[in-house]
Amino acid sequence: MEKKVSIEKVYKPSEDVVARQVQGEFIIIPITSGIGDLEDEIFTLNETGRAIWDRMDGKKTLKVIAKDLSSDFESGTSDIEQDILGFTQELMKRNMLVEIGK
Repeated sequence: MEKKVSIEKVYKPSEDVVARQVQGEFIIIPITSGIGDLEDEIFTLNETGRAIWDRMDGKKTLKVIAKDLSSDFESGTSDIEQDILGFTQELMKRNMLVEIGK
């Protein structure tokens, strides 16, 4: 069952993946069987994805991350929140992020 991603929740990278800069591309690689077995095993991040990923430290809510990024990318917070929610949902579906629960 797919978990609902919330802008008020906190997420961090799964311990079952590693993220690396390789030949100018930032990639997330599963290190555990069964992770990322949708379309392809390796997930490549663009500049925006990398900025979101770098802020997912297990302490900040997605809402706080969106606020931080709105000034970096000179875009409205609500647009960035939608991008973050979509990005987070995709990585949760691939088991590349975990939710930090209360």
